[in-house]
Amino acid sequence: MTTPADTLTDAGVPDLTAVLAEVRDPDRPLLFATVSGAHLYGFASQDSDVDLRGVHLLPLHEVIGLREGEHTRSRMWDRDGLEMDLVTHDLLKFARLMLRRNGYVLEQLLSPLVVRTGDVHAELTALAPGVLTRDHAHHYRGFARTQWRLYEKNGELKPLLYTFRVLLTGIHLMRSGEVQAHLPTLLELAAAPAYVPELIARKAEAEHGPAGPAVAEPEKVRADVVALHAVLDEAQSRSALPLRPTGYDALHDLVVRSRAAAG
Repeated sequence: MTTPADTLTDAGVPDLTAVLAEVRDPDRPLLFATVSGAHLYGFASQDSDVDLRGVHLLPLHEVIGLREGEHTRSRMWDRDGLEMDLVTHDLLKFARLMLRRNGYVLEQLLSPLVVRTGDVHAELTALAPGVLTRDHAHHYRGFARTQWRLYEKNGELKPLLYTFRVLLTGIHLMRSGEVQAHLPTLLELAAAPAYVPELIARKAEAEHGPAGPAVAEPEKVRADVVALHAVLDEAQSRSALPLRPTGYDALHDLVVRSRAAAG
């Protein structure tokens, strides 16, 4: 069985210790950082950006005073020819996103490609099952529709792969309660079109480009996507996941404790 890369080296990501040192901010510590994007999804190209995602902690005076700190911080830069993209949310905002059927932040939190971790990261990870609901199917369904529209507009491989990836992630989540974002692994966990591995191989060659001969029959591809939407619908209707998150109080407690400890 294919398994997701569980180290940065396995995923083709260089040592990022020095990268995080470049953006260190003692007043707003980075609680965790992971690699997301194509490296996490299992179809990175040689020229793929490195998408770093995580959580920072604003000092108390930037939360309760008039001068609010940045609840989301973004930075993009080039390092040794590799484009770095770092986005972090303050812990409070991240906790709220976790409670809003946002599969994207859960994929970031649970990414096995960990660059920085700590006690808060470990506790957030332990609390993740308490925010999973059947409504997360709506997130993946909507994401898939957006990517499919983009594919129909430009015919590029990347949004087509994203369409298949998010549908399969949603199906697996509804069936198992597990957040799995690694497309090669998902292909072994749920039925998918036989040509998807060829699409992954083509994506490894270049970040942008046409889908190519594997999708020479547009109507078949469209039918395959429609079929996966139907599978997701059925998986949602049969899912054992709860209708509402159960981890609200525990997340609240974590945010309060972390902020108070930081002072």
